[in-house]
Amino acid sequence: MGNAIGASLPLAVGIAVSPIPIIAMVLLLTSSKARANAPAYLAGWLLGLGAAGAIVLAVAGQAGASSGEGTPAAWVSWLKLALGVLLLWDAVAQFRARPRGQRQPTMPKWMATIDKTTPVMAAGVGALLSGVNPKNLLLAVGGAAAIAQTGIAGAQQAIAYLVFVLVGTLGVAAPAVIYFAMGKRSEKLLAELKNWMARNNAVILSVLCLIIAAKLIGDAITGLAG
Repeated sequence: MGNAIGASLPLAVGIAVSPIPIIAMVLLLTSSKARANAPAYLAGWLLGLGAAGAIVLAVAGQAGASSGEGTPAAWVSWLKLALGVLLLWDAVAQFRARPRGQRQPTMPKWMATIDKTTPVMAAGVGALLSGVNPKNLLLAVGGAAAIAQTGIAGAQQAIAYLVFVLVGTLGVAAPAVIYFAMGKRSEKLLAELKNWMARNNAVILSVLCLIIAAKLIGDAITGLAG
């Protein structure tokens, strides 16, 4: 099981430090219903990320993700190669779209109305950003595939993916922990975090996607060559 956790951990970190979901959490913490919205957002996030992985693990189990002794089946290596290429393309696109000079970064339009969000809506946003957001979905699929390819028992795969989900949740959970621990004193710190991540969103994502793409492509080549 340790191999499964280790193989999927870099992709979980990629989800954890994704700027947009963290910014969304900070904005929810500044809303009038922060104490209800933040836990709802986290619950939706966990549900979305968990559902994405559960589907991949179920499909991978039926399709035979491991060819024996932890060696990935050929289709897993091809899947990793495809995911790596998509993330590489995204890395280039994010870097080219980065703000230049004094130009301010453009945030998604839905963020402008997030202060009016209800707990149910916050849960929906969390689920969408973790389980449907293209980049995070690619990473979740890659993480679940990395776990499935080890060929460990289903219960162990579930535990390994639970670790993946918990690590992937650290980024969005951190602002909530700061808010509930520090109260009003957290406002300045969270505002600075939001501004920094918004300003560097494209660069952070491009570097992350590039590193993870290199790992996936490298793993795919190793698997296909073996």
